[in-house]
Amino acid sequence: MTTDTHRGSEPGAGSPTAHRRTAIVLVHNPVAPYSRALRVARSLRDAGWDVTIAGTARPDLPAQDRDDGIPIVRVAPAGWLAPFAAPATGRRATLVAALDGPIGRIGRALSRVPGLRPLRAARTPTPRRVLGVLRWPLPARAWAAGLRAQLPAADLYHACGVTALVAANGLARDARASGQAGRVVYDVIDLFLEGNRYATMPGPLRRLYAGRELGLVRSADAIVTVNEDLAAELRRRWGLETPPTVVRNCPPYEPPPEPRPTELRDACGLPPSTRIVLFLGILGADRGLLESGEAVLRIPDTAFVALGFGPWFDLLHALDDEEPYRGRHVTLPAVHPDLVSRWAAGADAVLIAVPGDSLNQRLSTPNKFWEGLAAGVPLVVGRDLRVMRRIVEEHDLGAVADPRDPADLARALADVLDVPPAVREARRGRALALVRERYRWEVEESGLIALANRLVPPVG
Repeated sequence: MTTDTHRGSEPGAGSPTAHRRTAIVLVHNPVAPYSRALRVARSLRDAGWDVTIAGTARPDLPAQDRDDGIPIVRVAPAGWLAPFAAPATGRRATLVAALDGPIGRIGRALSRVPGLRPLRAARTPTPRRVLGVLRWPLPARAWAAGLRAQLPAADLYHACGVTALVAANGLARDARASGQAGRVVYDVIDLFLEGNRYATMPGPLRRLYAGRELGLVRSADAIVTVNEDLAAELRRRWGLETPPTVVRNCPPYEPPPEPRPTELRDACGLPPSTRIVLFLGILGADRGLLESGEAVLRIPDTAFVALGFGPWFDLLHALDDEEPYRGRHVTLPAVHPDLVSRWAAGADAVLIAVPGDSLNQRLSTPNKFWEGLAAGVPLVVGRDLRVMRRIVEEHDLGAVADPRDPADLARALADVLDVPPAVREARRGRALALVRERYRWEVEESGLIALANRLVPPVG
């Protein structure tokens, strides 16, 4: 944690860091690591700020850590709300687990009935999902109580996501009372109420949450988000006078590695003759993972590789040794964000088979898209992912497919894999030129730093 003298206080005798502005990047996850928080923190640090990243506690991770010299603190929930922050345990957990499976299976079976196929767009209201919706924002408030007890006051709080914003607003009030600037940036990494978890909730509850969210938004000093389409939607939805600052989560630029990196292929144990279709990121529901694995089986001399973490890791890993997937389906643990583009450069295609059921998905530009682009690898994206689709089609960077149809996914993958070397190299050249000229963190961070300097001007 930072211990420097804060703005507005008397400088300590001989203190080399007196009057330095302080910032805390808040993330409601264990920062293990989290690429956007790390990039934001690095940019602020390089601009002269003292920066700490604050995340949630996890038993297998240290409470205090560092990444690239940046302090990371992982804080457990505290106060009387702490029990609401933890998942169900004991008998409650047993009951929830016993009900979740059967109800989920019933929902999936109903979605296959021809007249009820629209149900596929709605997530089955299992007890775990219902409880998760009803608890919000209690876990955030409990986490905020823990943060308040452990963190020093800061000039700037950069909240990644709405749950972090709940904590940031309370911390900022305390900071202002102690003489700090206490300004808040809300980094809208997704449309909270348009995600699959909340989009199908009952109307009255949805309106209640929308009102809470709007109150949080109005308490923030500035809004940042990840692309122009999402910025336009936020401005319309919240009636913002000032458009949000767009800061895409592109990785920093690195010259394309030559020769082609082998880390990914070495980790997979695949022969050079087997082409690699790569999925990056969170391994879970609503990401087209099973359809992707099935699609790749239809393409000769090709394997599906999932590189990431999440609730489906064990499920996917089990498929690695089952027929007909053995030798053509590999599941690997996540690597550090700084390494993802290099690993992706060893693939033959990056597949983003998200179905686009929610507005949040349709407007998304996830890390995996920019990392695949930075790797110079052809991209295959779901047809309803309108922001990514527009970039792919405008610059001929890959192909588009129906993510629910393995046959169509296989068709799109073949379109980018079975091309002459000259076509492949031309596509790679266009991708790398876009990264070099536009889609890189060095371009994106300029707006972020300008915003931070407006909110908390440099001293002296």
